[in-house]
Amino acid sequence: MTRKRKAASADESSAGVVVPGPHSAEEPHSGDAETAAALPPNGEEAPPPFPEGLILPVGPDTPFDPDTAPPSFADFACGVYPFLELQPFHRAYYRVLDAFAAGRIRRLIVTMPPQHGKSVGATTLLPAYILGLDPDCRVAIASYSGLLASKFNRRVQRILDSREYAAFFPATTIKHGARPPGYIRTSDEVEIVDRRGGLLSVGREGSLTGNRVDCFILDDLYKDAQEANSPLVRSNCWEWYTSVVRTRMHNTSRELIVFTRWHEEDLIGEILKREPAEALQTWSQLGTAPSDCWLHLNFEALKASPPTEIDPRPQGEALWEAQHGAALLASKRRLDPLQFEAMYQGHPSSREGLLYGLNFSEYDTLPHEIVRRANYTDTADTGDDYLCSVSYVVDADGVIYLTDAVYSREPMELTEPMVADLLLRSDTRQAAIESNNGGRGFARAVQARAPGVRIEWFHQSGNKEARILSNSATVLHLLRFPRGWSQLWPEMYAHLTTYRRQFRANRWHDAADVLTGIVERETAGRRSGRLREVRFL
Repeated sequence: MTRKRKAASADESSAGVVVPGPHSAEEPHSGDAETAAALPPNGEEAPPPFPEGLILPVGPDTPFDPDTAPPSFADFACGVYPFLELQPFHRAYYRVLDAFAAGRIRRLIVTMPPQHGKSVGATTLLPAYILGLDPDCRVAIASYSGLLASKFNRRVQRILDSREYAAFFPATTIKHGARPPGYIRTSDEVEIVDRRGGLLSVGREGSLTGNRVDCFILDDLYKDAQEANSPLVRSNCWEWYTSVVRTRMHNTSRELIVFTRWHEEDLIGEILKREPAEALQTWSQLGTAPSDCWLHLNFEALKASPPTEIDPRPQGEALWEAQHGAALLASKRRLDPLQFEAMYQGHPSSREGLLYGLNFSEYDTLPHEIVRRANYTDTADTGDDYLCSVSYVVDADGVIYLTDAVYSREPMELTEPMVADLLLRSDTRQAAIESNNGGRGFARAVQARAPGVRIEWFHQSGNKEARILSNSATVLHLLRFPRGWSQLWPEMYAHLTTYRRQFRANRWHDAADVLTGIVERETAGRRSGRLREVRFL
């Protein structure tokens, strides 16, 4: 039966980071000191609840007034944790968890950067909410250690014990002290009084023999990068998942996996390779996905993918600017782009699968003998692509030294003067601009701004994938970058050092395409030479 519920008001879903409160649990583990979530301080209205409402069990034991509906998950969260502040992305996250609790999503994967509140929502508040909706539900929590899973269990029990929870769900109660006798309440398991439901917790590789699970929540099955990068740990985790987690589930069981990604072959990576999945981008997907299909919601720390209905941020905007701003995230990216792409962007890749990695050579000073000053520019193919323009010099041995660059997603009216200034300040004598996507008009505009530079445009007809992969060794051998180029051009540095051998796994090819074009042009003469004769002295 479907019930409608009233929309949440701004007052019901407002305010900040978790601070010690009367019902707060122990401090979160290192992956989630994040405990925050709520409306922006301007009092903006919360998004409307699901039009279809919740699908609730109906019968004599239904714990709700038949004329009303249970609270939304966001309202419930702010009611039992009044110290929460839900940011816009938290509201979207909680709305998805609401659909999961209602049974409208059977299989859900959520990936989110560290310290952004994923475990507070999914592993602390959600189990209590599910048990309130259905006290007969058997919920299980799993994490990388039994100790951490037990800690989550105790936090949920504190919520179930609270007066605030009783006001929402009076029919869902647990044992207090020795009463009532005959019910289990430990740090690893708790049973709902007079009902069949309860909460179990287990560490990775722990046993669940004899326990039926209706709803499984797996939170951070890898402790750190060292575990995630271990083939043995990943293999053991997969075996445990298939032999323990899956064997405890039945036809209508639900699964929720919430992770910070570490490695492309972690549990999420293996699932996405083996089972049907689709990216969660619109609200209409919540009730329409097939029961055997995973919905994958990925929140990037810095928005890099196109805006969606669920995550409408413009590209480049931080997920939580007040707590983890764009400047801070950019500094973290410079330290290790590969790790940043995995942990903060949700796009992991192994170092063994990279095309270039950290193997680019750097220089401190330019050579004395310079035989050529040139530039290669690739205009953006689409609105999501980057314009990449690189100026360079070539020495007498044919070694190529990159001297300056523009790497931008700004529109052409802004990049035209940027590229013209680049040509002038780098003393470029000749520039080549691809004319495939408006490049000819771009070249004319740049020529007008830099009349002293000889600018040519050309059509690139070669296959991009074949060109980039076949020239990768030459790129590493001939090109030199200025020392500290990771700070000069951080986005280009990140995209090149994390570029994968598997071509279709890459989102942006612009920088790799330009480096390939440079070595193709500069080695063309040498490659076209023919051996005419051999003389012996």
